[in-house]
Amino acid sequence: MRGIAITEPGDADVLQIADVDAPTAGPGQVVVDMVAAGVNRADVMQRLGHYPPPKGASPLPGLEVSGTIREVGPDVEGWSVGDEVCALVDGGGYAEQVLVPAAQLLPVPKGVSVTDAAGLPEVACTVWSNVFMTANLQPGETFLVHGGSSGIGTMATQLATAAGARVAVTAGSQDKLDVCRELGADILVNYKEQDFVDEVREATDGHGADVILDLMGAKYLPRNVDLLATSGRLVVIGLMGGRTGELDLGKMLSKRAAVIATSLRARPAAEKAAIVAAVHEHVWPLIEDGAVRPIIQGTHPLDRAADAHRELEASGHIGKILLTA
Repeated sequence: MRGIAITEPGDADVLQIADVDAPTAGPGQVVVDMVAAGVNRADVMQRLGHYPPPKGASPLPGLEVSGTIREVGPDVEGWSVGDEVCALVDGGGYAEQVLVPAAQLLPVPKGVSVTDAAGLPEVACTVWSNVFMTANLQPGETFLVHGGSSGIGTMATQLATAAGARVAVTAGSQDKLDVCRELGADILVNYKEQDFVDEVREATDGHGADVILDLMGAKYLPRNVDLLATSGRLVVIGLMGGRTGELDLGKMLSKRAAVIATSLRARPAAEKAAIVAAVHEHVWPLIEDGAVRPIIQGTHPLDRAADAHRELEASGHIGKILLTA
């Protein structure tokens, strides 16, 4: 079968189509014929050599996939060959066949195409686990998501709005902010022209943000802490702005605030299964009711994965970029 291999760490051109071994389903696993796969920042980091796959995972990139079940392994219940599914995977999504732990499968939501469903598992699991399971966002609280027009940002905006929170976003253009407004955000900050701390403070009469979801890391750390409300929670899930920053513990103590850093890929299988189950219970009904939807920028064929990475790294997209078989 065909898959996308990383020939060596480097730019997008190191992504090359290759013949790879087809997977076989073991106990608790299924094999999925890939219809589409999501393209994520984590894939770029893996390509650059900064985010190796967990032990035992496929060396091919790709953390989410959609398609139909080709093979069901022993001890798998509730799934059958031919079922249309999407899934969170530890790696290997950039391939015509993908090995998936059955506990990380999700049905394609009603009203969503099999292709578009590939843009759901990683963002839904990331947002639900961090914003709701970890940071415990509550109705009426103010929630700030950096990169509001990204795949993570568009999902976070919709879920927080559906939960009754007030949503603030940062983005780098008016077009992106307009999409965020349509999805439910009402505090809109163009980070190229405005300071998000000043803008959110003014919009909240000095209260600040109760929960912040941050992809930037060190670059935004001091200002994020400045913006936190009393008992605020900052959840850092990315390092696009660096790994090492200065943390003012005095401010943290005075605000009784928390800074939490998490990742999804390296979590134990049982934790991932619990997150997927929670997403199925809480997020899938919102999607099927139309309150939340996948935001898809566009698709590239599997053998043009390098083009998809270049588009992602240019940061002009809104929502998710997908690869198709």
